[in-house]
Amino acid sequence: MGIRAVIFDLDGTITEPYFDFDAIREEIGLPRNGGPILEAMRDMDEAQRRSAEAVLHRHEQLALEQSRLNPGARETLEALRRADIRIGILTRNIRQNALEIARRHNLFFDGVVGREDGPVKPDAFGVRWFCEQFDIPPAEAMVVGDYPFDIQCAKAAGATAVLLANQPKAAEFAKYADFTIDRIDQILGIIQNGKEHRAACR
Repeated sequence: MGIRAVIFDLDGTITEPYFDFDAIREEIGLPRNGGPILEAMRDMDEAQRRSAEAVLHRHEQLALEQSRLNPGARETLEALRRADIRIGILTRNIRQNALEIARRHNLFFDGVVGREDGPVKPDAFGVRWFCEQFDIPPAEAMVVGDYPFDIQCAKAAGATAVLLANQPKAAEFAKYADFTIDRIDQILGIIQNGKEHRAACR
């Protein structure tokens, strides 16, 4: 079986890393190393949650306005489309921001799953949803991201997990991934090598 769909993280994968999550946590009133923000917000009362959501929304809007594509991102998406490989975006951001990234940078995605659509990464919900929509088994899907949540949701769903190593802690995460890459366009070689290997085994 080959890869028939690639599911990308958005922030830090399609676009260049932007968020300073320690600073966002501090502004919300959480410890700088206090863990995932969305999960922490679940334990807040309504007033605290509204305040935290306003802080998060402001940072997400700034990231959107100042977004730049990662090197090779556009070319990778175009190559996948030429190869008839479906493209999904699975993000802990909101869906509308992913659609706005596509509009601003003239990109095409076959589908987007944001945090309002169901359980967020590292839950496997989004990967399984894409596999159902694209009518493929998880073994024919690849998940590409720059954070452990991306690797964890891929593994939980049974998809190939690819880590984009573009942050200081990447070495800590790499051991959990099936592949580690330095540039997003390196997934094309992984996909092609898999095709060549299967052809040789026939």
